[in-house]
Order: sequence, then C-alpha cells, then structure tokens
Amino acid sequence: MDKDFVLKVGKNIRKYRENKGFSQFKLAIESDVTPGAIANIEHARSDTTLTRINAIAKALDIEPYKLLQFDE
Repeated sequence: MDKDFVLKVGKNIRKYRENKGFSQFKLAIESDVTPGAIANIEHARSDTTLTRINAIAKALDIEPYKLLQFDE
C-alpha cells in the first residue's frame, strides 16, 4: 500500500465530507460503506477499491476523480 497516496485520498474524502456537512456515519449510510471503513480510509489505515471510491463520491455528489486530485 502506498501510504502517502492513501493518506491524500483520505484527506480528500474528509474535506468533501465535511464540506457537505456529513459525519463519517452519515457518509457510511449514504455510500453503503461501513463507518469503520470510512474511518480507516480517511486515516490511511487501509486501502480501498475503485468501486468504494465511486460509491463515496456519489454520496458526496462529486465526480470520483476529485477524490484522486491532489493539491501539490
């Protein structure tokens, strides 16, 4: 697992989640992902799949690529 990459994805998920006013629990419900998985992704404790990235993006009303776009 590329910890730096996963951390950047997690930070993006958190940023968009907070901008939407969602708790981790609310995002989990809306994306059909467990709350633990959301926490693990945001804190780079685990990798995730493109299917899960897509589900999270849909719940956040954004395009999936935005979760993979980083400010360098």
